Amino acid sequence: MTRPESGPEPDPLRDALRAAGHRIMQAPLLSVTLTGTMPSLEGAQALIATSRNGLRAVAPVPGAALELPIFAVGPGTAALARRLGFRRVIEGPGTGAELAEVIRTEADPVAGALIHLAGDTLAFDLKSALAPLGFEVRTETVYRTETAPALPTEVADTLRRDELDAVLLMSPRTARVYAELVADPSLAAAARRLRHFCLSEAVAGELTPLGPVSVTVARLPNSQEMLALIAREAPDSP
Repeated sequence: MTRPESGPEPDPLRDALRAAGHRIMQAPLLSVTLTGTMPSLEGAQALIATSRNGLRAVAPVPGAALELPIFAVGPGTAALARRLGFRRVIEGPGTGAELAEVIRTEADPVAGALIHLAGDTLAFDLKSALAPLGFEVRTETVYRTETAPALPTEVADTLRRDELDAVLLMSPRTARVYAELVADPSLAAAARRLRHFCLSEAVAGELTPLGPVSVTVARLPNSQEMLALIAREAPDSP
């Protein structure tokens, strides 16, 4: 698994895979630093969370924020929003572009600003997508990310021994970092023998520099569909 550690929060995808009997190695390719502050809610009609990290960064959530609707990018982020106490969670299908369409139909451009709880690197620019429709989006950086300089030693050694079956890639940026790291001559051949389970076509597209590799994409960009993908493609992987 290559996505960032979830801190004290459980990782439902990891836990579900372990419950199904899979052995997991953690190789977080991004590290996350949370700011720990809630942006000003003045004039806000709703919040937007495009990752679980955006929610973790403002927890515990003040009561005034919990009263606002929150647009969550997909089921995993929506589930965390509910656990944190948000009373009205509007769940998107899984990508920023799809969430923009949900916001277009559910929010009112004249009802107030939308507060996007964002990281320092945006996979999709909601502000640019929604501004032409009359929405005011305030993009608030509540966490920052840094890329890993290398795979964890234990993971790299296991890869070299051809003892890994597959890699899970949940974002385009993570896939891009992964492709750069496994281009190392000592890893490249073994990496090409792995199965690559990707959240979306955008994620899969970042693997092009690796050449011909086994790539399978989830039917929808969310954790539940990743689980379904792995159940279909690797039901007997220990």
